[in-house]
Amino acid sequence: MSIPADSLSQVVLKPRRAQPFFARHPWVFSGAVAHVQGPAQPGDEVALVTDTGEFIARGLYNPQSKILVRLYSWDQAAPLGETFWSSRLDDAIRLRRDILHLVSPSSACRLVFSEADGLSGLVVDRYGDWLSIQLTSLALAQRRELFTKLLLEKLQPAGIWLRTEKGIREAEGLEISDGLITGQVPPRPLIIEEHGLKYGVDIVEGQKTGFFVDQRENRLQFTKYMRGGRVLDLCCYSAGFAMNAARHGGANEVLAVDVSESALTTARANAELNGLSSVIRFEKSDSFKALEALRAQGERFDVVVLDPPKLARASRGLPEALRGYHSLNRMALELVNTDGLLITCSCTGHVSAEMFEETLADAARSANRRLQILEARRAASDHPTSVACRETNYLKCCITRVC
Repeated sequence: MSIPADSLSQVVLKPRRAQPFFARHPWVFSGAVAHVQGPAQPGDEVALVTDTGEFIARGLYNPQSKILVRLYSWDQAAPLGETFWSSRLDDAIRLRRDILHLVSPSSACRLVFSEADGLSGLVVDRYGDWLSIQLTSLALAQRRELFTKLLLEKLQPAGIWLRTEKGIREAEGLEISDGLITGQVPPRPLIIEEHGLKYGVDIVEGQKTGFFVDQRENRLQFTKYMRGGRVLDLCCYSAGFAMNAARHGGANEVLAVDVSESALTTARANAELNGLSSVIRFEKSDSFKALEALRAQGERFDVVVLDPPKLARASRGLPEALRGYHSLNRMALELVNTDGLLITCSCTGHVSAEMFEETLADAARSANRRLQILEARRAASDHPTSVACRETNYLKCCITRVC
């Protein structure tokens, strides 16, 4: 049953706070809100209005979150019911299937990317015949059965597995845990293919939803600048950059480093699966300690890849994150041969592309090296950026030449 906008509880903004929401930014923080009119409960549909009562958008309410309202529909006549959610899912799936051509029985892709697809709080990754989903909004978690029904109807997956994100229970007041939502338990590992390489993915306990789908294009792109040689892959996880360097970049020796033993187990299995065990050597170490040890040993590489995990989860951690990126890149630059490559990444959303490149400039000066950015790249195309929500542009990947 559709709910008329004028019968919804109203979230009333403070004066001069409406512009970002007319521009379709989906997050309404509590600091922008004057008061709430009506008996809104956690997860309820509400109407966002200006201080003079002008309608802006329909959203879902959560007083337990810093994001008081997540906005979804700017059409006063379009309630947030099954028809609306079904249409949003159709649009997201159509992009990946019909435009990007990423949906196949053996591939991996992000089918739904939260705010970028107008579905703030929902992430859906497809691994072959299985779906791995994340619900980072209390209101969407309350609608889990509906989304499960719609995904089953549209995609007929063998199974749907729920993954939770660190800290989200506290941030949203959510009481959910990882587990099978419906269908068959996914195999461990679940084998997918990318750029002619096979990967074993663990969507039950692997990092993120099981695989770093966002680096798909970057994992291959840097190899076009390679001329073989020695490669160092730091924070290698499942050995994506390392294996592409060996298979497509002609590397004759790769050192892949990660601090996680489970990641290294997966990476070794992937190297063996692709016949690359003789080229890639694995080492367990913290990336900072590994760089310090390699520098002390006088090691040099033709290519260094830096793909660290997120260094800050909140804006208050930004200064420390920038210092971390500076240190990592400075030490890495000291290991790269002249005319070599540094592929350096940041998935910290609070670090903008401009901040990251400024940090690289400072690191290059500290290392007394000249650095040229050949390509400044983003996440793969199934992680589009919403022009209304720039926070969706979180991944930075710079392919650089070191002089």
